[in-house]
Amino acid sequence: MIADTQINIAILDLYEGQANEGMRGIRQLIEEFEADCHLMVNYKIFDVRLKDEVPDLNFDVYISSGGPGSPLDSADTIWEKKYFALMDSIMAYNQANPESKKHVLLICHSFQIFCRHYELGKVSKRKSTSFGVMPVHKTSAGHHDPLFRSLGDPLWAVDSRDYQITEPNIKKIQASGGEILCIEKFRPHIILERAIMSIRFNEAIVGMQFHPEADAVGMRMYLLREDKKKLVIEKHGENKYWGMLDHLNDPDKIMLTYSTVVPRFLMTALRNRLSSVIV
Repeated sequence: MIADTQINIAILDLYEGQANEGMRGIRQLIEEFEADCHLMVNYKIFDVRLKDEVPDLNFDVYISSGGPGSPLDSADTIWEKKYFALMDSIMAYNQANPESKKHVLLICHSFQIFCRHYELGKVSKRKSTSFGVMPVHKTSAGHHDPLFRSLGDPLWAVDSRDYQITEPNIKKIQASGGEILCIEKFRPHIILERAIMSIRFNEAIVGMQFHPEADAVGMRMYLLREDKKKLVIEKHGENKYWGMLDHLNDPDKIMLTYSTVVPRFLMTALRNRLSSVIV
């Protein structure tokens, strides 16, 4: 390790003080990344929704979490104005500094409000809650994206949402260098009607509807809760529920997603600096 090498990561906490496993997963992945890569990693958590806290531009990486509630109701709140002022600043910085871009990962709720604010897709409430370990299907672009290319198709991920992104503004997404990476189900003739599960908005900003930070420990805790158990059984049946529990530790399902997506994001985001310290 080179002593003066330090990576600064801002974690934007959108959970509004509610108990969750998402923040634990994000912190754990960063700490594992630090240990695996022998880097000095400094991260700081910002309570975006409760305290209106947002970081400045003195970070290399920004990870924005999931969170509770409607992604529609917070438009024009103080915290959202600060949040999107930050996003605007990051995009302006990246445009002015193409060789040292700041990278952003948007998870679930963050992905939804980003799509809504920048008018990149329709945000709407689902007819029913989606919760559990679900298959996620890759598009052609998803097959080649560094975050997903080594994962199967479908890849497996934790889904937990009452809202969805549909009717993506393809022209607007592609105009900024973006691509849709994953969708809810693969139906070639009605692809635009399927919920969008991941978008690379540009080289430095990527978002996903599912939870790449979810691991077997956290998901098992959720599935064993009576309300979550009831939700899965009512929608998918008891066999599917017990199957989810049985497959949590399968190396080719959520544990593969957990060990691949966020670490690859960090490696991609930091590739210029890592090249000098990792053989």
